[in-house]
Amino acid sequence: MSDLVNLSLRETMTALRAGETSSRELTQAYLERIERLEPSLHAFLTLTPEKALVQADEADLRIKEWRAEPDQTLPALAGVPMAVKDVLCVNDVRCTCGSRILESFIPPFDATVVERLRSAGVIFLGKTNTDEFAMGSSTENSAYGPTHNPWDFERVPGGSSGGSAAAVAARLAPLALGTDTGGSVRQPASFCGATGLKPTYGRVSRYGLVAYGSSLDVVGAFGRSAADIAPVFTSIAGPDPLDATTVDLPVPTIDLGTEGKPESGGGTLQGLRVGVPDEYFITGMQSEVEDRVREAIQLLESLGGQVKRISLPHTEHALPVYYLIAPAEASANLARYDGIRYGPRIAGDEMWDIFRNTRGEKFGPEVKRRIMLGTYALSAGYYDAYYGQAQKVRTLIKGDFETAFETVDVIAAPVAPTTAFRIGEHGDDPLSMYLEDIFTLPANLAGVPGITFPVGFDNQGLPVGMQLMSAHFCEEILFKVAHAYQQATSWHFKQPTFEPVF
Repeated sequence: MSDLVNLSLRETMTALRAGETSSRELTQAYLERIERLEPSLHAFLTLTPEKALVQADEADLRIKEWRAEPDQTLPALAGVPMAVKDVLCVNDVRCTCGSRILESFIPPFDATVVERLRSAGVIFLGKTNTDEFAMGSSTENSAYGPTHNPWDFERVPGGSSGGSAAAVAARLAPLALGTDTGGSVRQPASFCGATGLKPTYGRVSRYGLVAYGSSLDVVGAFGRSAADIAPVFTSIAGPDPLDATTVDLPVPTIDLGTEGKPESGGGTLQGLRVGVPDEYFITGMQSEVEDRVREAIQLLESLGGQVKRISLPHTEHALPVYYLIAPAEASANLARYDGIRYGPRIAGDEMWDIFRNTRGEKFGPEVKRRIMLGTYALSAGYYDAYYGQAQKVRTLIKGDFETAFETVDVIAAPVAPTTAFRIGEHGDDPLSMYLEDIFTLPANLAGVPGITFPVGFDNQGLPVGMQLMSAHFCEEILFKVAHAYQQATSWHFKQPTFEPVF
């Protein structure tokens, strides 16, 4: 059964449909691997093995009926296990957001993306670890302890979706949902050697996602390859009447053809225009990161891509703009966690004492820091100077991308200045931690989609990722380019080898 966890998604789906394995066998294989390796990684906060096996049996019955009558429709992901970041609501499963203030919250409904994946036949294994309320770049801010990078247990997996990235990289799940507010899918995918997609803002419903920054949050996905993520994207994308920010556009068909094997000779990118922004290759970035990314860009050129230098001149302002807008939105969104409506309540003599006691004890230090930053930026006398000004500069950043996409089809760039750093390395320096997101924040501010995939390793054996960005609602181009690269390389087949240590 251990071999089942090494199958690609396409191989898994083929085996299920052919009756070569069952969803129960597949789900049990992942659950057994989780039981053996999870204590070392701490990728999950809540596991749901009993529910998963019930869902697997239901999927097996449906697949059996389909084999008997193949004219009927079989859901796209029938019988495939998956993990869900613990900021998305799953009916009757604890949703903590990595925070003590929601330690006992059990939502009575599914997020729209979860509901759509149920309809697609997915089996839910459990909820993955996250920085508290998705505020962080390392998954160290979780109130329940950090997740460890499967390539090196002393290093972070990235964040805030570090649990999902680590689970996919360590073969604890073939697929996982994450969220990306400032890079929280792309950066952990890079650190863990996985493939991660951030769709266009408005492409995927946020209903049932516990909000951090409402104008920035996007639900995304992790897999081992672009081909793995494609059916997840097409399953969760599309307008939703429960989320007014979703856009009523048809979901594109993602047809990637053959399995992404290096021996297939690679895909063709004839005529594709690849922009390389000067601002994303900065002084001080790890040399091996720059080298691997530039090598990957050269490979895209060898596959027919036309590479040209471009400029995104307002990139340097993305970091301060993000850390005004995101905390401001977080300040408003987290006001509801007051000890009255959700989670535990710390007693006090007056109502305001309950608020102070509960929020003071149950929120972690990074969440408090961002609430204070955001509240200050929104306060009377400072709104125009800080939040209002940040929104104006955000428009300039968005304009940079719109101008660039008049001359290029995709933008290729590093994901982070370094590979995975050590746990605790940035613990006393919040600014150095914020700088880890310097290459991912602009895409969120502009609302454009991005995909990250592995392009090699540094001299310590840690994965290096590259991100591609495209114009709004052009995810199919990202899948095409990433898949072409992965047909011509084998980096996405690499996996960490380790034994439990805890």
